[in-house]
Amino acid sequence: MIVTGGCYCGALRYEATGEFLAKGMCFCRECRHISGGGANVILGMPAAGFTYIAGQPSAFTRDDFEGSVTREFCGTCGTHILTKSPRMVGAVLIKVGSLDDQNVYDMPSMAVYCCEKKPYHVVPDGVASFDKFPTR
Repeated sequence: MIVTGGCYCGALRYEATGEFLAKGMCFCRECRHISGGGANVILGMPAAGFTYIAGQPSAFTRDDFEGSVTREFCGTCGTHILTKSPRMVGAVLIKVGSLDDQNVYDMPSMAVYCCEKKPYHVVPDGVASFDKFPTR
């Protein structure tokens, strides 16, 4: 599979190739910060198949707690493009909103950190839900 996408202003463009590793949504506090209050909706793809074809992202990693993720985003418009997590080495977690064709996502296969979701958050029927991150 090949997916393409970019940021809101067009300064960043990317291409990702490979099989989907995960389709999920996360309700942890960190993800809700980044998403503006809703779930963070991601498409996991192999890091080796991901490349920026236009522009270079800004990146941020919190250094005040262990296991922090690195978030890459457009330094001009602020659009979040992906997350690199120590829990998923070798993968990039692409923000579904940045995809050119969001129909490739279809539905999440799992929802994580549901213990932190708020009453106004909804997990679609039939989607596997986990209080934290599943350990397999």
